[in-house]
Amino acid sequence: MTRIARKKQHRGYTHLQKKYRTRRKTKDLDQIHEDLEPDNKEKLLHQTIDYDKPGSGQFYCLTCARHFINKNALQEHFRTKLHKRRLKALQTEPYTQKEAEAAAGMGSYQPRRQMNVTSQEKESDENMQDVSTKST
Repeated sequence: MTRIARKKQHRGYTHLQKKYRTRRKTKDLDQIHEDLEPDNKEKLLHQTIDYDKPGSGQFYCLTCARHFINKNALQEHFRTKLHKRRLKALQTEPYTQKEAEAAAGMGSYQPRRQMNVTSQEKESDENMQDVSTKST
């Protein structure tokens, strides 16, 4: 009697398994768009010191929703492919309830607009220059 090897059915689904693990769950794009609003942005960039977070919560990337240990690690992150990919993904406007209803046949469809999302790196450099000119 010969044994036949059992065929593996779900070999190529590892990327889906990793995506939906809750321990590595990050903010969705629509949540990040809410964080990019001016009042929320100021709160996240100027957080109070929290020793439980990396870098005491002082070095935060808005577009990736990640904390970093120090300023150098944050500056290195701005040059990575992951950060640039996230910036590209944030350029499209998030879906709204109105668009969902239009897709269901309750209105006319309007295509999503492109948004201009800049890296926080340029803004932080401008803030540093402002601080240095004020101190002299």
